[in-house]
This record gives sequence, structure tokens and C-alpha cells, in this order.
Amino acid sequence: MVTMSGPVAERERDAAPGGTDLLTVGVEEEFLLADPHTGTAVPAVELVMDQVPAELRGQVEREFQTSQIEIGSPPGLDLSSIRHSLGMLRAELSDAAERAGVRLLAIGTGPVDGPVPPVVDKPRFDRMIERFRLLVPGPGNNGMHVHVGVPDPDTGVQVLNHVRPWLPILQAVTVNSPFARGEDTGYASWRSIEWERWPSVAPTPFLASHEHYQRLIRQLIASGVMLDEGMLYWYARLSAKYPTVELRIGDVCPSVDDAVLVAALVRGLVATALTDIEAGRPAVNTDHHLLVAAHWRAAHDGLEGQGVDLTDGELRPAWELLDGLVDRIRPELDRHGDLDRVTELLGGLRRHGSGAARQREVFARTGKLVDVVADVARQTRG
Repeated sequence: MVTMSGPVAERERDAAPGGTDLLTVGVEEEFLLADPHTGTAVPAVELVMDQVPAELRGQVEREFQTSQIEIGSPPGLDLSSIRHSLGMLRAELSDAAERAGVRLLAIGTGPVDGPVPPVVDKPRFDRMIERFRLLVPGPGNNGMHVHVGVPDPDTGVQVLNHVRPWLPILQAVTVNSPFARGEDTGYASWRSIEWERWPSVAPTPFLASHEHYQRLIRQLIASGVMLDEGMLYWYARLSAKYPTVELRIGDVCPSVDDAVLVAALVRGLVATALTDIEAGRPAVNTDHHLLVAAHWRAAHDGLEGQGVDLTDGELRPAWELLDGLVDRIRPELDRHGDLDRVTELLGGLRRHGSGAARQREVFARTGKLVDVVADVARQTRG
């Protein structure tokens, strides 16, 4: 995970009555490195790192496989600053990739069949391969992680309980990996399906306390399914490094606009949870198996199909569920100054469709995955 520069959880006092805090938000994005002619993933991370400008290297890092690279935005209060940081980092990294002879792709996993690139040479990764062997998923598994500041770990655990029923619809917003091994998988997010091969990937459990959270980590490490706390791959967790909650449910988004929208929705959801906690409103303890079903449905259908309404277990159009989320967090979107921007970005998402829908539209027109790769590269750069 990228070391994010600056105080991720820095909170500044708002002028609103009662002195309610505004929340900072920071974003991490993982990308695939691909051959510009064939679209296959290539083990080019060292070549690309050599081309990254020196002043940006603190915000760019190697990921698990040699076909991946990662960026982290400095945390901020204003969506425009997040957008500027992500846009600048994506453009600079795209240029570095081109100088290294490859393409930078904001895509959940490699769509074109080819050899699986090796893992980055790092002792921790070597231990992971030694223990888990063939669980390494495909040519690169690229996600997006959003950090939002919380006042303390005990409150953070309560936030995790409050947000967990809303994470499937956020997952549906980010779907961006319908193709793998040269064919349509039938899923909007194949990355999600591959990622679940790791034994510590799961919806966040309902937690009694921070002590309960820490005890589960110790027990999971003792069981062997995790080497360390860094392998706690729950869809939402407390950061091990910063005073934040980290939501890590989505595919990397194809464009900066998509990423900014998700960051705003996540911050609005966390802020709403904090408001509910302060007001003494309890979190809904959604049944674990229904939550698993909702996440599977989100990975399968994305925004263009149905989602599971976790209030009653019924299927609803995914867009109806997303509208419900926006209605719920609207006061916090407004308080953070994000409402107009989110409304605009949601309009664009309705017009253009999810990342998965955009990829399928290109393939339907041309029948060539290399054209899908070229279009994703264009969106990535912005």
C-alpha cells in the first residue's frame, strides 16, 4: 500500500453550528501495465518507476505483481484538490509508462490472455507466495482504497458497523473488469471474484468493540490465513498506519471523475455514520450471508442490473439502491460542499454507464480487446 503523504486524518473545524468537523479523504489507486500492441500485462514496474519524476516518487509505489503500480493522493478536504492530485498523478504516470514502452490502465484486471507476471521481489511477498501458492489472481488485481479520518479506533469500529450494509452498492459503482483471459466473464467485476480466493477477503464482520477487532486480527494471524495485519482484506477496516477507516471494496475506477465520485460518496457515508453514532442511533446488524450475496450480486451485475436491498433482502435496480444511498448521505454531502459536484458526476455516470459497461460497449463495436485496452488507457490519462 502506498505511503500517503501528509496527515491523512487531519480534521479541520467547520463553521457550522455546533462546530461539527469536516472529514479529510485520501485515495489510493492501483493500475495495470500493459503492452500497447497486444494489451497483455507486462512485468514492467521497474522500467516505469525509473521514468517517474523524482518529486512524485513518494506518491508512487510498486504493488504485489510486477505488472502493477500504485499511487496515493495527499489527503484533502476539498474534492477539487483530490481531483487535481489524482489527475496530475495519473497523467505523469501515464507519461512515465509510455516512456517505458507500456500503457497505464485503470482497470480491475487484465482483459487479454497471457502469462501471469511474477510477484515483486520483496521478502513479505515471497512469504505470501510460499504459504498461499497459486492464489495469486491473474495478471494483476487492481483496486481503489479510500481513507476517511475518524477521531479514535473505538469510534472507527462503530463506523465500520454502520457502513457495512452500504458497501455492496458502492462496489457496484466501481465495477470495471468484465473481461479476463480474452473473454467476457459474465461479471461486471471479475477482479472481485478473483480477489475472493484469498482467505482473509470478506465483508467486515459486525464488531463489538475495538478490542474485539484486535482479537480477531490476532486469531486470524494465529490460524495462518494472514501473515500480518496488512493481510486483513476486509472490505472496510481500520488503517494500520493512520487514524482512518479504509474502504477497499472497489475496482480501480476508469477515470478521475469516477474516482472523485466514489471518494465523495465514501466520505459522505462515513460522515453520516459519525452523525448516527453521536445521536445514539444503532448500526443495523445485517446478516453475514445476505451481505455476501449482495456483494456477489454487485460483482455480477454492477450498476446495469439488480442489487440486493439489505433492508428486506429483495432485488431492486442497482440505480434505485444508489439513489437511496445518495438520499441517505445528502446532508453530509451538502455540509462538505460536495452535493453539486456529486450530482453532476452521477449524471455523467448515468449517461456513460459503469466502467464495465463502457468496456463492453467498445468491444461490441469493434470486437477487439486491444481497442478496449486503448479506450481504458485514454480514460486513465483523462
